[in-house]
Amino acid sequence: MRERLNLYLDLIRWNRPAGWLLLLWPTLGGLWVAAGGFPGWHLLAVFTLGTILMRSAGCCVNDVADRDFDRHVKRTAQRPVTSGRIGVKEALAVGAVLALLAFGLVLTTNAATIAWSFAGLVLALVYPFAKRYVSMPQAVLGLAFSFGIPMAFAATTGQTPWLAWLLLLGNLFWVLAYDTEYAMVDRDDDLRIGMKTSAITLGRYDVVGVMLSYGLFLAIWALALAGRLPGPVFYAGIAAALALAAWHYTLIRDRTREGCFKAFRLNHWVGFAVFAGIVLAYALG
Repeated sequence: MRERLNLYLDLIRWNRPAGWLLLLWPTLGGLWVAAGGFPGWHLLAVFTLGTILMRSAGCCVNDVADRDFDRHVKRTAQRPVTSGRIGVKEALAVGAVLALLAFGLVLTTNAATIAWSFAGLVLALVYPFAKRYVSMPQAVLGLAFSFGIPMAFAATTGQTPWLAWLLLLGNLFWVLAYDTEYAMVDRDDDLRIGMKTSAITLGRYDVVGVMLSYGLFLAIWALALAGRLPGPVFYAGIAAALALAAWHYTLIRDRTREGCFKAFRLNHWVGFAVFAGIVLAYALG
């Protein structure tokens, strides 16, 4: 049982929390903005636990969808499904249980959030297969990883105003930035097996595309929230995120596997800087 549990934890990337942190910070940022400050323990718990559960469920679906490709990539060849240590049906069952637990949390909110959760689920299921047909599947991932923002507005206010979708758009560019860095790590393997990624599509403009995406993310969030948050603290968070993005440029400019993977792995600090700026703006305002 302990060995099986360890396999399940490996399946959902429990030892690599960077994945769910990338989802969590923009979702909580949207939640704070929608609530005009601390949203209450109930919604904080729902969106924190729901984010972790859905990211874990997404890993199960992704590994099943990519099992025939992952065995040809050094970094992913030993994943539980790819290596045959967990069967396809078993992995899907684990993912279904996790998704149902997340849906149970959504049921404690309101009708609008429940309705939007189905759209979020569709995006989560579509993304693993987008890598076969879409030249920049990171855009699909960007929608999936940003959908917690309109859901946070729906749970707090019962509505999804234009601000929610503008923040989603901005966050989509952040996902494009860090997942292109991730794709740069595996570019050689992906070219060999016929996988489509933004790193391949952008070619020699990959670094430019990443930095432009960082800039659009921070510019959209800064402009969208201008005048909505008390005090200048939020912009300190934006400035910190911008400084981190500039540091990431030094990591990816030579396109080394190690540098690109480090930039991706530490990207959650960019999102945390923006989120911290939002929280402190309300707390000190």
